[in-house]
Amino acid sequence: MWGGRFAEGPSALMREINASIGFDKRLWRQDIAASKAHAAMLAAQGIVAQADVDAILDGLETIAGEYEANGVPEDPALEDIHMHVEARLAELIGPAAGRLHTARSRNDQVTTDFRLWVRDAIDEVGAGLAALQRALVARAAEHVEAIMPGFTHLQSAQPVTLGHHFMAYYEMLRRDRSRFADARARMNESPLGSAALAGTGFPVDREATALALGFDRPTANSLDAVSDRDFALDYLMGATQCALHLSRLAEEFVLWASQPFGFLKLSDSFSTGSSIMPQKRNPDAAELVRGHSGRIAGLMVSLAMTMKGLPLAYSKDMQDDKEPVFQAHDLLIVSLAAMAGMVETSGFDTDRMRAAAAAGHATATDLADWLVREAGVPFREAHHITGRCVRAAEERGCALWDLPLDALRAVDPRIDARVFDVLSLDASVRSRLSFGGTAPAAVAERIEAAKRALGMA
Repeated sequence: MWGGRFAEGPSALMREINASIGFDKRLWRQDIAASKAHAAMLAAQGIVAQADVDAILDGLETIAGEYEANGVPEDPALEDIHMHVEARLAELIGPAAGRLHTARSRNDQVTTDFRLWVRDAIDEVGAGLAALQRALVARAAEHVEAIMPGFTHLQSAQPVTLGHHFMAYYEMLRRDRSRFADARARMNESPLGSAALAGTGFPVDREATALALGFDRPTANSLDAVSDRDFALDYLMGATQCALHLSRLAEEFVLWASQPFGFLKLSDSFSTGSSIMPQKRNPDAAELVRGHSGRIAGLMVSLAMTMKGLPLAYSKDMQDDKEPVFQAHDLLIVSLAAMAGMVETSGFDTDRMRAAAAAGHATATDLADWLVREAGVPFREAHHITGRCVRAAEERGCALWDLPLDALRAVDPRIDARVFDVLSLDASVRSRLSFGGTAPAAVAERIEAAKRALGMA
């Protein structure tokens, strides 16, 4: 490729460290698409004869068919997917193949291909997120009224519903979809035509190639265009945040599937056994999703550290931009699918959840709120009164709502029999009617809105 300048070829070690075909072959569809758009523009602008461009386009179509059928061959001497395509094109159509690289550098070529790949990856993640959201919403609709303990510090805090809990993860994933959509919109500019770093003296039509490839516009600065990897970092940062959400849900499935909790039973499809303990049902899928989150976060940091000290424009370090994104994408896609499968197929023991919610005096806040509403007690005082009532219940070994009225009045005479209307689990949950609250009526409204947003209605 640069034989005119160098008298000797690279060493075997240089070929090995320099070659990227082992991983960037994943870009072959994007490389051929961008090459077709570039070739068509060269002909339209009169830069390359139409006959040569016709041969180039036919050859690229042939290569695409070969790669689709047989995969991409790997020759380290050809370094990367871009030179593999160009070399095969020369074998097919001869010297006309050399005209394809007119007004183009590998610098703008690779970043164009990579942007196209990341754009496709974002679309794939969006579909995976929507599938998991649909699974969460469907299970939430089944369990709008199923009471479970809501936790803070992993201590029983207030009763909520399982439907409300699932919808919390729906909201997390809604933000993830928004982040990826923002990243997609921001990156949808075409670097093609920026050449090595300074643009080109040929009369190229960058608007035409941008339009042909589905970009909104060409990039505005050639130096920035070839050295920018913000789009890759945006993807990795979105993937990291999404993976953290998946990890939290996976951790809850691990906890809930344990015998001390017993809130759910994982299906055979998403659990494994033990080599020596026949009774075991291990939440391996959830644990792997939890583990993948750390790997994805590490891949994000890897690329950030690669880019942090690079001057403009292109440096060979940037060849290491693709593997972190490819690996993170693979991990994220399988994690999304695994969590969707677990949500869809797990069985939930709502009786056990309700029994757990009854422990820990979870309606204590309802007593404090009742004192504020019905007895005009300042909340901070009501908090202290309720704390003494909880201590009285603990001393008797009973639930707060099972305390006799005289025991409650012994703590504060302003408490009357109406308080029992708010102390039950069902009353507590029904009362949380504020927007976004856990009341079944409020959760049902949010589920219907989510169904409409997801096309489930």
